[in-house]
Amino acid sequence: MINVVIIDDHILFAKGLERIINETCKVKVTGIAHTGSAGIRLLKMELPDVLLLDISLPDTDGITLCGEIKKLFPTLKILALTSYSEYTMVRRMMESGASGYVLKNALAEEMLEGIQTVAEGERFLCHEIDVLMKKDSNPSIWLTPTERKLLKLIVDGFTNPEIAEKMFLSVESINTYRKKLLFKLGARNTAVLVRIAIEEKLV
Repeated sequence: MINVVIIDDHILFAKGLERIINETCKVKVTGIAHTGSAGIRLLKMELPDVLLLDISLPDTDGITLCGEIKKLFPTLKILALTSYSEYTMVRRMMESGASGYVLKNALAEEMLEGIQTVAEGERFLCHEIDVLMKKDSNPSIWLTPTERKLLKLIVDGFTNPEIAEKMFLSVESINTYRKKLLFKLGARNTAVLVRIAIEEKLV
């Protein structure tokens, strides 16, 4: 039996995934956490064989958390579970110690295959991500015109209220776009975002 812990802030999704997993006779969910801090507390109580880790969490990002968890529990196998299919995101997550990467829209069979594969010590990429990674080992990062304009203003040092005024958007909208940019480029904070933007010549 493969024991699994899920860290995902989407409660309904996590519950649905738990039900699918527990219907099998080979894999069992032993715990669910909806924040990074709660996830670490759960792992300290009872270490599973595999951790299903969402990249987008309310108190941290999965890339940073993945690295922290691997330092605390080096033998734990981590399978990234996310809606993000950008090359940079996959690369950074794998570099942080994840053994696999599965999109949330993957079929249940593929999800279970991923769990079993990483539990056996192998690397696993769901079909869509596998195709993406094989296309080009160094593809350009694609940004929408709005994202590119926002990134330029962030690099230039403007604050969110100033950016909102320049782009004729609300501060809330700018916050949302900024968060999406951080995840899209695999950056844990604005300083890293600016560095990536300059290194990748995105502005």
